[in-house]
Amino acid sequence: MPENHPEQFEKLCELSTRAHTLQGISSLLSWDQETYMPEMASPIRAKQCELLAELAHDIKTSSEFEKTLNRVIDIASGDIKEKGLTAPQEAAAKVYRRDFVRDRKLPTAFVQEFALVTSEAIPVWQKAKIGNDFASFEPTLEKIISLVRKKADFLGYDKHPYDALLEEYEPGCTTAQIGDIFEKVQEKLTALLKHISEKPTIGDFDIPAPESEQMEICQLLLGHIGYDFKRGRIDISSHPFSSSYHPYDSRITTRAESHGIVSQILTTLHEAGHSFYDMGRSVAAQGTPLGDPISHGIHESQSRLWETRIGRSLPFWQFFYPLLQKRFPQALVGISIDDFYKKINIVKPTLIRTDADEVTYPLHVILRFEIEKELTSGALKVKELPDRWRAGMKKLLMVEPKNDTEGCLQDIHWSMGAFGYFPTYSLGNIYAAQLFETFAKDHPDWESNVRNGQFAFIKEWLSDAVWQHGRRYNGEELIRKVTGKVLTHEPFINYLTAKYSTPN
Repeated sequence: MPENHPEQFEKLCELSTRAHTLQGISSLLSWDQETYMPEMASPIRAKQCELLAELAHDIKTSSEFEKTLNRVIDIASGDIKEKGLTAPQEAAAKVYRRDFVRDRKLPTAFVQEFALVTSEAIPVWQKAKIGNDFASFEPTLEKIISLVRKKADFLGYDKHPYDALLEEYEPGCTTAQIGDIFEKVQEKLTALLKHISEKPTIGDFDIPAPESEQMEICQLLLGHIGYDFKRGRIDISSHPFSSSYHPYDSRITTRAESHGIVSQILTTLHEAGHSFYDMGRSVAAQGTPLGDPISHGIHESQSRLWETRIGRSLPFWQFFYPLLQKRFPQALVGISIDDFYKKINIVKPTLIRTDADEVTYPLHVILRFEIEKELTSGALKVKELPDRWRAGMKKLLMVEPKNDTEGCLQDIHWSMGAFGYFPTYSLGNIYAAQLFETFAKDHPDWESNVRNGQFAFIKEWLSDAVWQHGRRYNGEELIRKVTGKVLTHEPFINYLTAKYSTPN
Protein backbone atom coordinates (compact mmCIF):
# COMPACT_ATOMS: atom_id res chain seq x y z
CA MET A 1 0.00 0.00 0.00
CA PRO A 2 1.16 3.60 -0.51
CA GLU A 3 2.51 5.34 2.59
CA ASN A 4 -0.31 7.90 2.58
CA HIS A 5 -3.22 6.51 4.62
CA PRO A 6 -6.08 8.93 5.33
CA GLU A 7 -7.83 7.90 8.55
CA GLN A 8 -11.15 6.61 7.21
CA PHE A 9 -9.57 4.82 4.27
CA GLU A 10 -7.17 3.15 6.70
CA LYS A 11 -10.09 1.98 8.85
CA LEU A 12 -11.83 0.64 5.74
CA CYS A 13 -8.70 -1.37 4.89
CA GLU A 14 -8.60 -2.79 8.41
CA LEU A 15 -12.20 -3.98 8.19
CA SER A 16 -11.75 -5.53 4.75
CA THR A 17 -8.53 -7.25 5.88
CA ARG A 18 -10.50 -8.99 8.68
CA ALA A 19 -13.02 -10.29 6.13
CA HIS A 20 -10.19 -11.27 3.79
CA THR A 21 -8.52 -13.25 6.58
CA LEU A 22 -11.72 -15.23 7.16
CA GLN A 23 -12.01 -15.89 3.43
CA GLY A 24 -8.39 -17.03 3.45
CA ILE A 25 -9.15 -19.58 6.16
CA SER A 26 -12.09 -20.81 4.09
CA SER A 27 -9.79 -21.09 1.07
CA LEU A 28 -7.37 -23.25 3.03
CA LEU A 29 -10.21 -25.47 4.23
CA SER A 30 -11.37 -25.88 0.62
CA TRP A 31 -7.82 -26.75 -0.46
CA ASP A 32 -7.67 -29.37 2.29
CA GLN A 33 -11.03 -30.75 1.20
CA GLU A 34 -9.64 -31.31 -2.29
CA THR A 35 -6.34 -32.82 -1.17
CA TYR A 36 -5.94 -34.45 2.25
CA MET A 37 -9.24 -34.25 4.14
CA PRO A 38 -10.69 -37.59 5.29
CA GLU A 39 -13.90 -38.51 3.48
CA MET A 40 -15.98 -38.62 6.67
CA ALA A 41 -15.09 -35.01 7.47
CA SER A 42 -17.23 -33.58 4.65
CA PRO A 43 -20.27 -32.63 6.80
CA ILE A 44 -18.01 -30.93 9.36
CA ARG A 45 -16.18 -29.03 6.64
CA ALA A 46 -19.45 -27.85 5.12
CA LYS A 47 -20.52 -26.32 8.45
CA GLN A 48 -17.11 -24.69 8.87
CA CYS A 49 -17.33 -23.09 5.43
CA GLU A 50 -20.88 -21.95 6.16
CA LEU A 51 -19.78 -20.20 9.36
CA LEU A 52 -16.79 -18.50 7.75
CA ALA A 53 -18.93 -17.27 4.86
CA GLU A 54 -21.39 -15.82 7.36
CA LEU A 55 -18.70 -14.04 9.40
CA ALA A 56 -16.94 -12.57 6.35
CA HIS A 57 -20.22 -11.41 4.81
CA ASP A 58 -21.30 -9.81 8.09
CA ILE A 59 -18.12 -7.73 8.18
CA LYS A 60 -18.37 -6.63 4.55
CA THR A 61 -22.01 -5.58 4.92
CA SER A 62 -21.96 -4.26 8.50
CA SER A 63 -23.18 -0.81 9.47
CA GLU A 64 -19.63 -0.02 10.61
CA PHE A 65 -18.28 -0.85 7.15
CA GLU A 66 -21.07 1.14 5.51
CA LYS A 67 -20.49 4.24 7.65
CA THR A 68 -16.73 4.10 7.13
CA LEU A 69 -17.11 3.58 3.40
CA ASN A 70 -19.53 6.48 3.14
CA ARG A 71 -16.96 8.78 4.77
CA VAL A 72 -14.46 7.80 2.10
CA ILE A 73 -16.75 7.73 -0.94
CA ASP A 74 -20.39 8.64 -1.35
CA ILE A 75 -22.12 5.27 -1.69
CA ALA A 76 -25.04 6.76 -3.64
CA SER A 77 -23.12 8.89 -6.15
CA GLY A 78 -19.61 7.40 -6.16
CA ASP A 79 -17.99 10.78 -5.47
CA ILE A 80 -14.79 10.67 -3.41
CA LYS A 81 -15.31 12.43 -0.05
CA GLU A 82 -12.13 11.89 1.99
CA LYS A 83 -9.32 14.30 1.19
CA GLY A 84 -5.76 13.25 0.49
CA LEU A 85 -6.35 9.92 -1.23
CA THR A 86 -3.80 8.91 -3.85
CA ALA A 87 -5.00 7.82 -7.29
CA PRO A 88 -4.64 4.10 -6.41
CA GLN A 89 -6.53 4.69 -3.15
CA GLU A 90 -9.34 6.44 -5.00
CA ALA A 91 -9.53 3.46 -7.37
CA ALA A 92 -9.63 1.12 -4.37
CA ALA A 93 -12.43 3.17 -2.79
CA LYS A 94 -14.51 2.76 -5.94
CA VAL A 95 -13.95 -1.00 -5.85
CA TYR A 96 -14.94 -1.09 -2.17
CA ARG A 97 -18.16 0.74 -3.09
CA ARG A 98 -18.92 -1.65 -5.97
CA ASP A 99 -18.37 -4.72 -3.80
CA PHE A 100 -20.35 -3.32 -0.88
CA VAL A 101 -23.37 -2.50 -3.03
CA ARG A 102 -23.24 -5.98 -4.51
CA ASP A 103 -22.66 -7.80 -1.21
CA ARG A 104 -25.44 -5.88 0.55
CA LYS A 105 -27.94 -7.33 -1.89
CA LEU A 106 -27.22 -10.86 -0.67
CA PRO A 107 -28.89 -11.76 2.65
CA THR A 108 -26.56 -13.37 5.17
CA ALA A 109 -28.84 -16.41 5.41
CA PHE A 110 -28.52 -16.90 1.66
CA VAL A 111 -24.72 -16.60 1.77
CA GLN A 112 -24.64 -19.23 4.54
CA GLU A 113 -26.91 -21.59 2.61
CA PHE A 114 -24.92 -21.17 -0.60
CA ALA A 115 -21.63 -21.96 1.19
CA LEU A 116 -23.15 -24.99 2.94
CA VAL A 117 -24.80 -26.49 -0.13
CA THR A 118 -21.77 -26.06 -2.41
CA SER A 119 -19.37 -27.45 0.18
CA GLU A 120 -21.61 -30.50 0.59
CA ALA A 121 -21.91 -30.80 -3.21
CA ILE A 122 -18.22 -31.27 -3.98
CA PRO A 123 -17.89 -34.83 -2.58
CA VAL A 124 -21.24 -35.74 -4.18
CA TRP A 125 -19.87 -34.60 -7.55
CA GLN A 126 -16.60 -36.45 -6.99
CA LYS A 127 -18.41 -39.75 -6.38
CA ALA A 128 -20.75 -39.18 -9.30
CA LYS A 129 -17.85 -38.50 -11.65
CA ILE A 130 -15.92 -41.57 -10.52
CA GLY A 131 -19.03 -43.75 -10.79
CA ASN A 132 -20.39 -42.22 -14.01
CA ASP A 133 -23.60 -41.59 -12.12
CA PHE A 134 -25.21 -38.29 -13.13
CA ALA A 135 -28.48 -39.31 -11.46
CA SER A 136 -26.79 -39.22 -8.05
CA PHE A 137 -25.60 -35.65 -8.65
CA GLU A 138 -28.78 -34.38 -10.31
CA PRO A 139 -30.72 -33.47 -7.13
CA THR A 140 -27.72 -31.57 -5.74
CA LEU A 141 -27.22 -29.71 -9.01
CA GLU A 142 -30.95 -28.87 -9.03
CA LYS A 143 -30.50 -27.29 -5.61
CA ILE A 144 -27.43 -25.34 -6.74
CA ILE A 145 -29.16 -24.04 -9.89
CA SER A 146 -32.06 -22.87 -7.75
CA LEU A 147 -29.64 -20.98 -5.50
CA VAL A 148 -27.81 -19.53 -8.49
CA ARG A 149 -31.09 -18.17 -9.87
CA LYS A 150 -31.92 -16.67 -6.47
CA LYS A 151 -28.49 -15.10 -6.41
CA ALA A 152 -29.08 -13.47 -9.79
CA ASP A 153 -32.46 -12.19 -8.61
CA PHE A 154 -30.96 -10.73 -5.42
CA LEU A 155 -28.18 -9.01 -7.37
CA GLY A 156 -30.44 -7.77 -10.13
CA TYR A 157 -29.91 -7.59 -13.90
CA ASP A 158 -31.26 -5.75 -16.92
CA LYS A 159 -31.33 -8.30 -19.73
CA HIS A 160 -30.26 -11.77 -18.59
CA PRO A 161 -29.78 -13.39 -15.16
CA TYR A 162 -26.36 -14.52 -16.34
CA ASP A 163 -25.22 -10.87 -16.35
CA ALA A 164 -25.41 -10.80 -12.54
CA LEU A 165 -23.34 -13.97 -12.25
CA LEU A 166 -20.73 -12.97 -14.82
CA GLU A 167 -20.12 -9.69 -13.00
CA GLU A 168 -18.71 -11.62 -10.03
CA TYR A 169 -15.89 -13.10 -12.11
CA GLU A 170 -15.34 -10.49 -14.82
CA PRO A 171 -16.49 -7.06 -13.62
CA GLY A 172 -17.75 -4.86 -16.42
CA CYS A 173 -18.51 -7.68 -18.87
CA THR A 174 -22.02 -8.56 -20.00
CA THR A 175 -23.54 -11.72 -21.43
CA ALA A 176 -24.16 -9.96 -24.73
CA GLN A 177 -20.55 -8.75 -24.95
CA ILE A 178 -19.16 -12.21 -24.23
CA GLY A 179 -21.62 -13.75 -26.67
CA ASP A 180 -20.48 -11.40 -29.43
CA ILE A 181 -16.80 -12.18 -28.84
CA PHE A 182 -17.43 -15.92 -28.65
CA GLU A 183 -19.50 -15.88 -31.85
CA LYS A 184 -16.55 -14.37 -33.73
CA VAL A 185 -14.06 -16.75 -32.11
CA GLN A 186 -16.23 -19.77 -32.88
CA GLU A 187 -16.56 -18.77 -36.53
CA LYS A 188 -12.79 -18.34 -36.96
CA LEU A 189 -11.83 -21.47 -35.04
CA THR A 190 -14.39 -23.66 -36.80
CA ALA A 191 -12.92 -22.60 -40.15
CA LEU A 192 -9.37 -23.15 -38.88
CA LEU A 193 -10.28 -26.57 -37.49
CA LYS A 194 -11.77 -27.56 -40.85
CA HIS A 195 -8.57 -26.46 -42.60
CA ILE A 196 -6.40 -28.43 -40.17
CA SER A 197 -8.53 -31.56 -40.51
CA GLU A 198 -7.88 -31.56 -44.25
CA LYS A 199 -4.10 -31.72 -43.72
CA PRO A 200 -2.15 -35.00 -43.45
CA THR A 201 -2.36 -36.29 -39.88
CA ILE A 202 0.39 -37.39 -37.54
CA GLY A 203 -0.07 -39.26 -34.30
CA ASP A 204 -0.02 -37.46 -30.99
CA PHE A 205 2.35 -38.54 -28.25
CA ASP A 206 2.89 -38.71 -24.52
CA ILE A 207 5.11 -40.53 -22.04
CA PRO A 208 3.31 -42.78 -19.54
CA ALA A 209 4.73 -42.67 -16.02
CA PRO A 210 3.58 -43.54 -12.49
CA GLU A 211 2.21 -40.81 -10.23
CA SER A 212 5.42 -40.55 -8.20
CA GLU A 213 7.51 -39.93 -11.31
CA GLN A 214 5.00 -37.40 -12.64
CA MET A 215 5.33 -35.45 -9.41
CA GLU A 216 9.12 -35.55 -9.63
CA ILE A 217 8.93 -34.03 -13.11
CA CYS A 218 6.55 -31.35 -11.80
CA GLN A 219 9.01 -30.45 -9.06
CA LEU A 220 11.87 -30.35 -11.58
CA LEU A 221 9.89 -28.14 -13.95
CA LEU A 222 8.78 -25.73 -11.23
CA GLY A 223 12.35 -25.39 -10.03
CA HIS A 224 13.57 -24.45 -13.50
CA ILE A 225 10.93 -21.76 -14.07
CA GLY A 226 11.60 -20.16 -10.67
CA TYR A 227 8.71 -21.34 -8.51
CA ASP A 228 9.28 -20.35 -4.88
CA PHE A 229 8.71 -23.45 -2.75
CA LYS A 230 9.07 -21.40 0.42
CA ARG A 231 5.80 -19.69 -0.51
CA GLY A 232 4.06 -22.41 -2.48
CA ARG A 233 3.60 -26.15 -2.91
CA ILE A 234 2.13 -28.68 -5.34
CA ASP A 235 -0.15 -31.60 -4.49
CA ILE A 236 -2.56 -34.05 -6.13
CA SER A 237 -6.31 -33.44 -6.46
CA SER A 238 -9.13 -34.80 -8.61
CA HIS A 239 -9.24 -31.54 -10.58
CA PRO A 240 -6.15 -29.28 -10.94
CA PHE A 241 -6.51 -25.89 -9.30
CA SER A 242 -4.66 -22.99 -7.72
CA SER A 243 -5.55 -21.68 -4.27
CA SER A 244 -4.04 -18.59 -2.70
CA TYR A 245 -4.82 -16.56 0.37
CA HIS A 246 -1.62 -14.53 0.49
CA PRO A 247 1.53 -14.05 -1.64
CA TYR A 248 3.37 -16.06 1.02
CA ASP A 249 0.89 -18.97 0.79
CA SER A 250 0.02 -20.00 -2.75
CA ARG A 251 -0.85 -23.64 -3.41
CA ILE A 252 -1.36 -25.51 -6.65
CA THR A 253 -2.51 -29.01 -7.43
CA THR A 254 -2.37 -31.32 -10.38
CA ARG A 255 -4.04 -34.63 -11.05
CA ALA A 256 -2.33 -37.95 -11.69
CA GLU A 257 -2.44 -37.85 -15.49
CA SER A 258 -3.44 -41.05 -17.24
CA HIS A 259 -2.00 -39.58 -20.44
CA GLY A 260 1.49 -39.01 -19.11
CA ILE A 261 4.30 -36.56 -18.61
CA VAL A 262 3.60 -34.02 -21.37
CA SER A 263 0.03 -33.45 -20.19
CA GLN A 264 1.38 -33.14 -16.66
CA ILE A 265 3.95 -30.54 -17.68
CA LEU A 266 1.34 -28.38 -19.43
CA THR A 267 -1.06 -28.68 -16.48
CA THR A 268 1.69 -27.72 -14.07
CA LEU A 269 2.69 -24.70 -16.15
CA HIS A 270 -0.96 -23.62 -16.20
CA GLU A 271 -1.35 -23.75 -12.43
CA ALA A 272 2.10 -22.22 -11.89
CA GLY A 273 0.96 -19.25 -13.99
CA HIS A 274 -1.88 -18.70 -11.54
CA SER A 275 0.47 -19.07 -8.60
CA PHE A 276 3.05 -16.64 -10.02
CA TYR A 277 0.31 -14.00 -10.21
CA ASP A 278 -0.76 -14.68 -6.62
CA MET A 279 2.82 -14.60 -5.33
CA GLY A 280 3.48 -11.40 -7.27
CA ARG A 281 0.63 -9.37 -5.80
CA SER A 282 1.37 -6.67 -3.22
CA VAL A 283 2.10 -8.06 0.25
CA ALA A 284 1.47 -4.70 1.92
CA ALA A 285 -1.94 -4.32 0.25
CA GLN A 286 -3.28 -7.75 1.17
CA GLY A 287 -6.89 -7.65 2.25
CA THR A 288 -7.63 -4.57 0.14
CA PRO A 289 -8.56 -4.14 -3.54
CA LEU A 290 -4.99 -3.06 -4.32
CA GLY A 291 -3.78 -6.51 -3.26
CA ASP A 292 -6.45 -8.53 -5.08
CA PRO A 293 -6.31 -10.03 -8.59
CA ILE A 294 -8.06 -7.95 -11.24
CA SER A 295 -10.49 -10.59 -12.47
CA HIS A 296 -10.73 -14.28 -13.22
CA GLY A 297 -10.14 -13.58 -16.90
CA ILE A 298 -6.90 -11.73 -16.20
CA HIS A 299 -5.93 -14.48 -13.75
CA GLU A 300 -6.58 -17.03 -16.47
CA SER A 301 -4.50 -15.00 -18.91
CA GLN A 302 -1.50 -15.63 -16.69
CA SER A 303 -2.01 -19.39 -16.60
CA ARG A 304 -2.76 -19.69 -20.31
CA LEU A 305 0.24 -17.52 -21.17
CA TRP A 306 2.56 -19.90 -19.33
CA GLU A 307 0.81 -23.04 -20.54
CA THR A 308 0.42 -22.15 -24.21
CA ARG A 309 2.66 -19.28 -25.26
CA ILE A 310 5.61 -20.62 -23.25
CA GLY A 311 4.82 -24.29 -22.63
CA ARG A 312 3.69 -25.10 -26.16
CA SER A 313 6.47 -23.09 -27.81
CA LEU A 314 9.43 -24.66 -29.59
CA PRO A 315 12.01 -22.67 -27.57
CA PHE A 316 10.64 -24.09 -24.32
CA TRP A 317 11.00 -27.65 -25.55
CA GLN A 318 14.44 -26.96 -26.98
CA PHE A 319 15.33 -26.29 -23.35
CA PHE A 320 13.26 -28.93 -21.57
CA TYR A 321 13.24 -31.82 -24.07
CA PRO A 322 16.89 -32.80 -23.42
CA LEU A 323 15.99 -33.10 -19.72
CA LEU A 324 13.18 -35.49 -20.62
CA GLN A 325 15.47 -37.47 -22.92
CA LYS A 326 17.83 -38.09 -20.01
CA ARG A 327 14.91 -39.16 -17.81
CA PHE A 328 13.11 -41.30 -20.41
CA PRO A 329 15.76 -42.45 -22.91
CA GLN A 330 13.86 -45.53 -24.12
CA ALA A 331 10.52 -43.76 -24.63
CA LEU A 332 12.17 -40.94 -26.61
CA VAL A 333 14.76 -42.87 -28.60
CA GLY A 334 14.77 -41.79 -32.25
CA ILE A 335 12.32 -38.92 -31.71
CA SER A 336 13.81 -35.58 -32.75
CA ILE A 337 12.89 -32.32 -31.06
CA ASP A 338 11.03 -31.22 -34.21
CA ASP A 339 8.98 -34.41 -34.33
CA PHE A 340 8.28 -34.20 -30.61
CA TYR A 341 7.14 -30.57 -30.93
CA LYS A 342 4.76 -31.41 -33.76
CA LYS A 343 3.31 -34.38 -31.90
CA ILE A 344 2.54 -32.44 -28.72
CA ASN A 345 0.89 -29.67 -30.74
CA ILE A 346 -1.53 -31.88 -32.61
CA VAL A 347 -4.93 -30.30 -33.13
CA LYS A 348 -7.53 -32.98 -32.55
CA PRO A 349 -10.98 -32.62 -30.95
CA THR A 350 -11.08 -34.27 -27.53
CA LEU A 351 -13.78 -34.94 -24.99
CA ILE A 352 -12.04 -33.38 -21.97
CA ARG A 353 -11.58 -29.60 -21.74
CA THR A 354 -8.34 -29.73 -19.76
CA ASP A 355 -6.80 -32.06 -22.37
CA ALA A 356 -7.79 -29.86 -25.31
CA ASP A 357 -5.34 -28.29 -27.73
CA GLU A 358 -5.13 -24.54 -28.28
CA VAL A 359 -7.54 -24.47 -31.22
CA THR A 360 -10.35 -26.57 -29.78
CA TYR A 361 -10.10 -25.40 -26.15
CA PRO A 362 -12.25 -22.26 -26.63
CA LEU A 363 -14.99 -24.39 -28.21
CA HIS A 364 -15.23 -26.39 -24.98
CA VAL A 365 -15.69 -23.12 -23.10
CA ILE A 366 -18.28 -21.80 -25.54
CA LEU A 367 -20.39 -24.93 -24.98
CA ARG A 368 -20.31 -24.41 -21.21
CA PHE A 369 -21.16 -20.73 -21.63
CA GLU A 370 -24.23 -21.58 -23.70
CA ILE A 371 -25.35 -24.30 -21.27
CA GLU A 372 -24.91 -22.05 -18.23
CA LYS A 373 -27.06 -19.37 -19.83
CA GLU A 374 -29.77 -21.93 -20.54
CA LEU A 375 -29.66 -23.42 -17.04
CA THR A 376 -29.83 -20.05 -15.30
CA SER A 377 -32.66 -18.78 -17.49
CA GLY A 378 -34.63 -22.00 -17.09
CA ALA A 379 -34.52 -22.79 -20.82
CA LEU A 380 -32.67 -26.02 -19.98
CA LYS A 381 -33.72 -28.42 -17.22
CA VAL A 382 -31.02 -30.18 -15.19
CA LYS A 383 -32.30 -33.61 -16.23
CA GLU A 384 -31.76 -32.58 -19.88
CA LEU A 385 -28.12 -31.62 -19.28
CA PRO A 386 -26.41 -34.89 -20.38
CA ASP A 387 -28.22 -34.94 -23.72
CA ARG A 388 -27.64 -31.23 -24.26
CA TRP A 389 -23.95 -31.75 -23.56
CA ARG A 390 -23.63 -34.62 -26.03
CA ALA A 391 -25.43 -32.68 -28.75
CA GLY A 392 -23.27 -29.61 -28.13
CA MET A 393 -20.03 -31.57 -28.27
CA LYS A 394 -21.10 -33.21 -31.51
CA LYS A 395 -21.98 -29.85 -33.07
CA LEU A 396 -18.94 -27.86 -31.93
CA LEU A 397 -16.21 -30.49 -31.79
CA MET A 398 -17.52 -33.42 -33.83
CA VAL A 399 -16.99 -35.83 -30.93
CA GLU A 400 -19.57 -37.33 -28.59
CA PRO A 401 -18.93 -38.58 -25.03
CA LYS A 402 -19.79 -42.21 -24.34
CA ASN A 403 -20.69 -41.44 -20.74
CA ASP A 404 -21.28 -38.53 -18.37
CA THR A 405 -17.89 -38.86 -16.65
CA GLU A 406 -16.26 -37.70 -19.88
CA GLY A 407 -19.23 -35.43 -20.52
CA CYS A 408 -21.15 -33.11 -18.20
CA LEU A 409 -19.55 -34.45 -14.99
CA GLN A 410 -15.96 -33.68 -15.96
CA ASP A 411 -15.66 -30.22 -14.32
CA ILE A 412 -15.85 -29.31 -10.64
CA HIS A 413 -17.17 -25.77 -11.20
CA TRP A 414 -20.91 -26.41 -11.05
CA SER A 415 -20.63 -28.29 -7.77
CA MET A 416 -18.95 -25.12 -6.43
CA GLY A 417 -21.82 -22.96 -7.68
CA ALA A 418 -19.35 -21.12 -9.91
CA PHE A 419 -21.74 -20.14 -12.69
CA GLY A 420 -20.24 -17.31 -14.72
CA TYR A 421 -16.70 -18.62 -14.27
CA PHE A 422 -16.26 -20.63 -17.49
CA PRO A 423 -16.26 -17.68 -19.95
CA THR A 424 -13.18 -16.29 -18.20
CA TYR A 425 -11.14 -19.24 -19.51
CA SER A 426 -11.53 -18.09 -23.11
CA LEU A 427 -11.29 -14.45 -22.12
CA GLY A 428 -8.00 -15.46 -20.53
CA ASN A 429 -6.74 -16.72 -23.88
CA ILE A 430 -7.78 -13.47 -25.54
CA TYR A 431 -6.21 -11.31 -22.83
CA ALA A 432 -3.04 -13.44 -22.92
CA ALA A 433 -2.62 -13.12 -26.67
CA GLN A 434 -2.91 -9.34 -26.60
CA LEU A 435 -0.55 -9.09 -23.62
CA PHE A 436 1.96 -11.44 -25.23
CA GLU A 437 1.96 -9.41 -28.43
CA THR A 438 3.22 -6.42 -26.41
CA PHE A 439 5.58 -8.59 -24.36
CA ALA A 440 7.20 -9.94 -27.54
CA LYS A 441 7.76 -6.39 -28.80
CA ASP A 442 9.38 -5.46 -25.50
CA HIS A 443 11.47 -8.67 -25.54
CA PRO A 444 12.26 -9.55 -29.17
CA ASP A 445 14.87 -12.01 -27.86
CA TRP A 446 12.40 -13.93 -25.68
CA GLU A 447 12.76 -17.13 -27.69
CA SER A 448 16.52 -17.32 -27.25
CA ASN A 449 16.18 -16.58 -23.53
CA VAL A 450 13.61 -19.35 -23.04
CA ARG A 451 15.71 -21.71 -25.16
CA ASN A 452 18.52 -21.12 -22.67
CA GLY A 453 16.31 -21.83 -19.67
CA GLN A 454 15.84 -18.19 -18.63
CA PHE A 455 12.35 -17.38 -17.30
CA ALA A 456 12.80 -14.64 -14.69
CA PHE A 457 12.43 -11.86 -17.29
CA ILE A 458 8.91 -13.11 -18.13
CA LYS A 459 7.83 -12.81 -14.51
CA GLU A 460 9.45 -9.38 -14.24
CA TRP A 461 7.49 -8.12 -17.27
CA LEU A 462 4.22 -9.58 -15.99
CA SER A 463 4.83 -8.12 -12.53
CA ASP A 464 5.20 -4.64 -13.98
CA ALA A 465 2.37 -5.00 -16.50
CA VAL A 466 -0.23 -6.91 -14.47
CA TRP A 467 0.54 -8.11 -10.96
CA GLN A 468 1.41 -4.81 -9.25
CA HIS A 469 -1.89 -3.07 -9.95
CA GLY A 470 -4.30 -5.06 -7.82
CA ARG A 471 -7.83 -4.07 -8.84
CA ARG A 472 -6.96 -0.52 -9.78
CA TYR A 473 -8.16 -1.34 -13.30
CA ASN A 474 -10.67 -3.83 -14.69
CA GLY A 475 -9.64 -6.27 -17.41
CA GLU A 476 -10.37 -4.09 -20.42
CA GLU A 477 -8.77 -1.03 -18.80
CA LEU A 478 -5.61 -3.01 -18.05
CA ILE A 479 -5.37 -4.23 -21.63
CA ARG A 480 -5.63 -0.67 -22.94
CA LYS A 481 -3.01 0.51 -20.45
CA VAL A 482 -0.49 -2.23 -21.30
CA THR A 483 -1.03 -2.65 -25.03
CA GLY A 484 -2.36 0.78 -26.02
CA LYS A 485 -5.25 -0.92 -27.83
CA VAL A 486 -8.84 -1.85 -27.04
CA LEU A 487 -9.57 -5.47 -26.22
CA THR A 488 -9.92 -7.61 -29.34
CA HIS A 489 -9.91 -11.31 -30.18
CA GLU A 490 -7.73 -10.71 -33.24
CA PRO A 491 -4.26 -11.29 -31.67
CA PHE A 492 -5.49 -14.65 -30.38
CA ILE A 493 -6.90 -15.72 -33.75
CA ASN A 494 -3.82 -14.40 -35.59
CA TYR A 495 -1.52 -16.41 -33.31
CA LEU A 496 -3.44 -19.65 -33.80
CA THR A 497 -3.79 -19.13 -37.56
CA ALA A 498 -0.06 -18.44 -37.99
CA LYS A 499 0.91 -21.45 -35.90
CA TYR A 500 -1.52 -24.06 -37.19
CA SER A 501 -2.20 -23.04 -40.80
CA THR A 502 1.37 -23.74 -41.90
CA PRO A 503 2.27 -27.15 -43.34
CA ASN A 504 3.51 -29.84 -40.93
